[in-house]
Formats: sequence, structure tokens, C-alpha cells
Amino acid sequence: AQGLVESGGGSVQPGGQLKLSCTYDPRDAYHRMAWFRQAHDQKREGVAGILFRTAMYAESVKGRFTVSQDIAKGTLYLEMDSLEPEDTAMYYCAAGGPAAAALFWNDETYNYWGQGTQVTVSS
Repeated sequence: AQGLVESGGGSVQPGGQLKLSCTYDPRDAYHRMAWFRQAHDQKREGVAGILFRTAMYAESVKGRFTVSQDIAKGTLYLEMDSLEPEDTAMYYCAAGGPAAAALFWNDETYNYWGQGTQVTVSS
């Protein structure tokens, strides 16, 4: 893979919205892709992703975030609505090859990572 590049982060007020994008070479056929986030001094956690054409969400963002993918363009999206201060973190795009479904949220199983894009939610 040539790399993953995130964009779309920024600073918003609580209740605001942002749409993140992760671009990659469409010639790279990833079996799974996901968004992870890491708040300051916190562990990295899975947010949302796509596994076998099925959208996966962490309970903390379910109903507020929407993940989608444009395979032809080589772009993974994360639409974030009703943002809360707790959503503040560096958001990373990750991709990997085949793995057991039970390991979907295990960041150690992903082979490729973007540089991250910062999302800050504050009053």
C-alpha cells in the first residue's frame, strides 16, 4: 500500500458535525477498513468500520456516526453528527487483510495506518 491519508478534522461546538475522509490507492484491495481514535493520554479505540460490506460501530457512537466507502474512488468516510466533547481525539484510518471477525476492533491486527486528523469538540 502507498498509504492512507485522513482529512476533514477540525474544531466544532457540541452538537456540531464533521465528515472525515480517508483516501488511498483504489488498486489496493483492503479486506477491512476502520476508524480508530485516541484521546490525549487514552488508549486507542475502534470507532467504526466496514467488514465484509457490513458497517460496524462502537456503542459510544452508534446512531450518531455513519461510516461508508467509495471503493472505486478509494475513499473511506466517517460522518459524525451530534458531536460531544467526549468525541475529542485524534482520528486514524486503518486498513488490513483477512482476520477473524472477533479481531475487528483489535488495532494490532491492522497493517496500515494514516497520520491521523484531529477532532476537537468544545464550547
